[in-house]
Amino acid sequence: MTRIAAIQMVSAGNVGANLKSASDLIRQAVADHAEFLVLPENFPLMGQHEQDKLAVMEPFGHGPIQDFLSNQAQQHRIWLMGGTIPMQASVPDKIRAASLLYNPQGKCVARYDKIHLFDASVNGGNETYNESTTIEAGNEITVAETPFGNIGMSVCYDLRFPEIYRNMLNLEVNIITVPSAFTTTTGKAHWETLLRARAVENLCYVIAPNQGGRHINDRETWGHSMIINPWGDILAVVEQGEGVACADIDLEQLKTLRNNFPALKHRTLDYHKT
Repeated sequence: MTRIAAIQMVSAGNVGANLKSASDLIRQAVADHAEFLVLPENFPLMGQHEQDKLAVMEPFGHGPIQDFLSNQAQQHRIWLMGGTIPMQASVPDKIRAASLLYNPQGKCVARYDKIHLFDASVNGGNETYNESTTIEAGNEITVAETPFGNIGMSVCYDLRFPEIYRNMLNLEVNIITVPSAFTTTTGKAHWETLLRARAVENLCYVIAPNQGGRHINDRETWGHSMIINPWGDILAVVEQGEGVACADIDLEQLKTLRNNFPALKHRTLDYHKT
């Protein structure tokens, strides 16, 4: 068994302060014996304006945020996923929303760039989001091999597109990560339903750390970070504010479930990466 943690934050407009909060929460999860920890989307910065993240973007391989993740993983001898950090894109006025996975030696062993960008109006049109104005979309599915299972990496809005997870099955995914900054409006309506559906339909563990409160730009995020087992049971949850949800995952139990309930072998349609 492996103990895992979904870390919930209420990130603000100062990178240093956010990294300090993340460090404290990582220490809390480690004290609860977590070996694999996942931080939420935008954990280093939720600024006043969407363009604020352009000022703190980093080239892949070095920078204060990446150094923080590497040092934390190495210091605590853990596997650590930085929900998303702003990474340089192919154009100067945008970033890539990159989720990075570090091993206990502090090495980045996997990267996923958010594919689906949240351009939508919700709450009767009172809330409008246009991620594509500052984010360049990724186009590659990532499943990372680790000693405790194959991790399928996704971010927030990806959750609404089940085909991304079906494609992960071709790479023998066992655990799905969904670091997010789900809004309160959409979270209240769909967050738990979508997460449990992804767990059940793919017979995978799901780790979903979310932002959970009101931010400097007056945006309110839903929280309810959770860990879900392949049968759809919620193993741990943090409702609002900063906190850590910890639970044990058991890949032998997952294998037994897949053998006894072989729905994945009964698929008759073929899915291809687009």
